[in-house]
Amino acid sequence: MTGQTIKVAVNGALGRMGQTVLGAVEADPATIAVGGADSAASVDTVAVPGGSPVMLAATLADLLSKADTDVVVDFSNGAGAVDTMAAATSAGVRVVSGSTGVPPGELERFGSIAAEKGIGIISASNFALGAVLMMYLAEVAGPHFQYADLIESHHEAKIDSPSGTALSIADAARAGRDNDFTYNEPEKVTLDGVRGGLMGGVNVHSARMPGRMARHELVLGTSGQTLSIIHDTINRDCYMPGVLAAIKRVMTLTGLMLGLDQVLGLRDPAKP
Repeated sequence: MTGQTIKVAVNGALGRMGQTVLGAVEADPATIAVGGADSAASVDTVAVPGGSPVMLAATLADLLSKADTDVVVDFSNGAGAVDTMAAATSAGVRVVSGSTGVPPGELERFGSIAAEKGIGIISASNFALGAVLMMYLAEVAGPHFQYADLIESHHEAKIDSPSGTALSIADAARAGRDNDFTYNEPEKVTLDGVRGGLMGGVNVHSARMPGRMARHELVLGTSGQTLSIIHDTINRDCYMPGVLAAIKRVMTLTGLMLGLDQVLGLRDPAKP
């Protein structure tokens, strides 16, 4: 990272996540918010929580033509992330993206473009430090236990079940194993689906209810003992330490980095 303050623009600046990112960037002494882009823009400035309004544009390309920017942060969707990477790399600007659903091959394509330009792109499906550490711990512990149940609960408006994070945790728990977890097959099932979905021997259960943002609990069991790993997401602020860590890391990166675990040094970038 350079010794200068990192100038950050946010794509999707009018949304709740965009506003949270702008506020976190403004509050960190190493970063400063310089602008925002949002397709719903109808004025030329956007409020920054805890700071002064900054420039707002309807497209990221327009914003980057006017605002001196080091890093663009994007939390949109797969198509939005592609547009963000296209506009940012064309302008020689680094990208930190939390968008999922990017079409196959696009991250690698833009990673190559970024490498040619001497800039970096970081893409991660989850920026909550605790969730990323949970996946890491699940991978470490998984080979030492026979059974695994994963219970995840989210707000009632979540459209997918189970969550993408739950699937990633289940994958992590299985990563170091030579075979699937042992699956208990009940002799009698009195309610269909009561054992949840099955993923490599991991029983995955989903709950949806008001008053909860996100919770993931992995319970591992073997002879005479269990181990529980739990992560609770209270609000969107939980993502900000990870976002800020990625903003600082991308300043010294050339090419593509996938996953916050690499940013945190939990996984060797040279290994898949």
